[in-house]
Amino acid sequence: MGMFVNPNAAAFQCAVNSEVYIDKTGLLEYTNKVLGTNARFICNSRPRRFGKSVTVDMLTAYYSKGCDTEKMFSGLEISKCPDFYEHLNKYDVIHFDVQWCCISAGSSENLISYITNIVVSELRETYPEVNLVENSTIYGAMARINTVLGKQFIVIIDEWDVLIRDEAHNQAAQEMYIDFLRNMFKGIEASKYIALAYLTGILPIKKLKTQSALNNFTQFTMLNAGPLTPYIGFNEDEVIDLCEKYEIDFAEVRRWYDGYRLGDYHVYNPNALVNLTIMRTFQSYWSQTGTYLSILPLINMDFDGLRTSIIEMLSGSSVEVNVNEFQNDMVSFADKDDVLTLLIHLGYLAYDQRTQRAYIPNEEIRQEFRAATKRNKWNELIEFQQESEKLLEATWEMDAETVAEQIEKIHAEYTSVIQYNNENSLSSVLSIAYLSAIKYYFKPIRELPTGRGFADFVFIPKPLYRDYYPALLVELKWNKDAETALNQIKERKYPESLQQYTGDILLVGINYDKKEKVHQCVIEKWFPLCI
Repeated sequence: MGMFVNPNAAAFQCAVNSEVYIDKTGLLEYTNKVLGTNARFICNSRPRRFGKSVTVDMLTAYYSKGCDTEKMFSGLEISKCPDFYEHLNKYDVIHFDVQWCCISAGSSENLISYITNIVVSELRETYPEVNLVENSTIYGAMARINTVLGKQFIVIIDEWDVLIRDEAHNQAAQEMYIDFLRNMFKGIEASKYIALAYLTGILPIKKLKTQSALNNFTQFTMLNAGPLTPYIGFNEDEVIDLCEKYEIDFAEVRRWYDGYRLGDYHVYNPNALVNLTIMRTFQSYWSQTGTYLSILPLINMDFDGLRTSIIEMLSGSSVEVNVNEFQNDMVSFADKDDVLTLLIHLGYLAYDQRTQRAYIPNEEIRQEFRAATKRNKWNELIEFQQESEKLLEATWEMDAETVAEQIEKIHAEYTSVIQYNNENSLSSVLSIAYLSAIKYYFKPIRELPTGRGFADFVFIPKPLYRDYYPALLVELKWNKDAETALNQIKERKYPESLQQYTGDILLVGINYDKKEKVHQCVIEKWFPLCI
């Protein structure tokens, strides 16, 4: 048993001993299935505080020869699998945390030699019968042991991408590091001595031009986690159980910490949920330092449409994003799509694979964005919020003329000429126009199903403001008139979909005339007896 070679299970034992522990050992069923196959090279990237380290500690505890963990895993999900004992503590495991190694090595230039010296030294101690005197590299030592004894290794690397993130402009250090990984995992010899490779970090493996530097790895990310989806974060059923156990309002938990979508799963930030059970307070548990360091330089980049997209997402809407060209680093930004894709990997945005759109997932992240945008370079957001507040107040006062004027102003200033005459553009305009509503209302509901159709926008006040502000039910029309929009709300009985809501409701009809480029608005208060 060593520091990096065949380590013990102390780290995972701490996780299992914790008051809040969610069993994710089902992941081991997948890794067992791919052992010794072409799918054995795995890179599972996810944001900070989404359980990366617990996962690699679990893998180490299960596979490592350096410990006996039958009792630890007994009763957990993996213990029910037929091949549970076949792989339990049967492998030589090499496990290291690159971030920890960077600190211990003293510099990025010393990192590779630091890791190599420890691993090779421990391999020599583990296999004294194999002559490793001439083998000064990790891959060379593993290849030699495999040739002599037929042994295979499981290599587990946590925070694999630290140099890609923290040494973003140190090209020499990055190239040396990528070569280190390539030598370890690619080639004929690697195919012989690697039984399983598992890398985890925030970023997917860096691309060189359009290809991955390690293209034999299968990448599971926040864009598409495939079969690993159930083991990333906490899913909704797990969160419901936690809420019942700790008597926490699930609806409020969902508003604050839900929003990430991977396949059919709702994914929650584990760190936030664990802190909530301890602190019993709904707040953002993301590091403020991390927010400013990660978000502010990105959203201040001078790409056309980037800030408008941020404003649109802050208002509760989503934006289309091309995630395919991002080079998986912190410097190679070609356009706003690259910035938005990085924010998805960092966890500050969520991504809907079906619609290929990005959005701010929940109240926790929305607060982090708003905190970041209060900096001086976002004065335009402050000005925009002031305009939005005027629009919201005009809506409450049923001042339809001012509402139309404000929406027309925003449409002209925040929509590109190419997309100006576009119905989807009008929906986006409405989303960002009511940005200030986020303070008093829940995230606006788009296309709310009703008995006779779909309401375009519905704004429901948060409980704190329900006695002070009305719900807003908004219908949009294109090249018709505002009265037609209002009549549709009433004729199709859209308000009845809000029958459980007992406060006041305003009906807002808005029309855009493409030819004249003018907006019209009509507002009425809803009285149930009139419908």
